[in-house]
Amino acid sequence: MRRLSPDDQGNTWRTRHPVVFIDWQSAFAFALWLTNETDKAWRLPTELEWEKAARGTDGRTYPWGNAPRQDAANYSASDTQPVGNGMCVGCPYGLSDMAGNVWELTRSRYLPYPFTETPNQDLTTDALFVMRGGSYADGANLIRTTTRGGADPGVRRPFIGFRVAITR
Repeated sequence: MRRLSPDDQGNTWRTRHPVVFIDWQSAFAFALWLTNETDKAWRLPTELEWEKAARGTDGRTYPWGNAPRQDAANYSASDTQPVGNGMCVGCPYGLSDMAGNVWELTRSRYLPYPFTETPNQDLTTDALFVMRGGSYADGANLIRTTTRGGADPGVRRPFIGFRVAITR
């Protein structure tokens, strides 16, 4: 992973940090590019997929359990940390960085919650898109598995990134 902002030494690329300052369209386009490069079907996860990956089936407050843990997530901090820095032992699917580090864009439109998500949403019209997970700059209350935010598809911020999902 590469980061698109200068570090303390003025270097433009920071190896292994999440990509930030990326808008929804660029994250979506990256998944399409990755699909073409690998012959596997990559995409942004839906909000419901993201939430299940973070919460598991037992409805956890945080990916690792029901109490905040500074050793398990990068939050209340001044900057991002390398991807996978705090491996999430005890997380339902073993995924790291599901809480904190950067808000993660999804392919889902921001709708009142809870809702029934349709598999073939129209992604061509203007809308806010859901982001989940909280960021390094947020407190423990914003990195919970149920916390959600909305992002304009053209906004670029130092605390917004993405992850990709693969379709079987």
